[in-house]
Amino acid sequence: MSETQDKAIAAAPSDNGGTGAAGTDDAGRPAVKPVIAAKAAKRANASVIGMLIALLLCVLAFLPIVLMNPAPKSNGYRPNVDVAATAANAKDVAGFTPVAPDTGDTFSPNYARWVSGTGDGVPTWEVGYVTPKQAFIGIVQARKANPTWIFQQTGSAPVTGTRSAGGHDWELHDTAKGNRSMVLNYRGTTIILSGSAGLDEFSTLAAAVVKAMDAAPVASADTGTKPGDTVSQPATAKP
Repeated sequence: MSETQDKAIAAAPSDNGGTGAAGTDDAGRPAVKPVIAAKAAKRANASVIGMLIALLLCVLAFLPIVLMNPAPKSNGYRPNVDVAATAANAKDVAGFTPVAPDTGDTFSPNYARWVSGTGDGVPTWEVGYVTPKQAFIGIVQARKANPTWIFQQTGSAPVTGTRSAGGHDWELHDTAKGNRSMVLNYRGTTIILSGSAGLDEFSTLAAAVVKAMDAAPVASADTGTKPGDTVSQPATAKP
């Protein structure tokens, strides 16, 4: 190799971006690495520690609030509605024994009331239940039922067949929207069950209704109801 080539090779920049040996600059001095001053590092650490302490204090402050307000139970709030007591209060006004089916703890009542019928001329006993599957079925019982009133109570749904429950064939009204009704004329009154529940839950409640009606007297011919009479659930019950 010639002397000229040796000089050219010596003058060419190295692969480490202008520095000589690893960790040195062009003049052969060691490369300078940035160093944070001790005071600056201390201040940075203090800021991080302060943020962690503040976060911990916030958690400790809200923890008692969370513990004192536990999450609601899966079965939700259940109003304290005494269907049997409300039915007993409405008995004299209704002229028949309003049905109060024994559903145990499976069906949860959320209202019970006597409605005088000043709007449509048909006084009614009404009870609403939340089913075990968290659907709804409402009971309406009347002694002065008529075809127009039944048509309205069933949501104008057509008759699609019958459903056996409690030893009786109930008239089944069904819609394409998932709501349905079961109708039974029995012991002097007309009972209508309506709601969004499945037919299995309808049948369970219908059987309890028939059992309660069998234990009550047959409705009398004179209802004894005067316009404007209303009976609601006891004051201790929640609507």
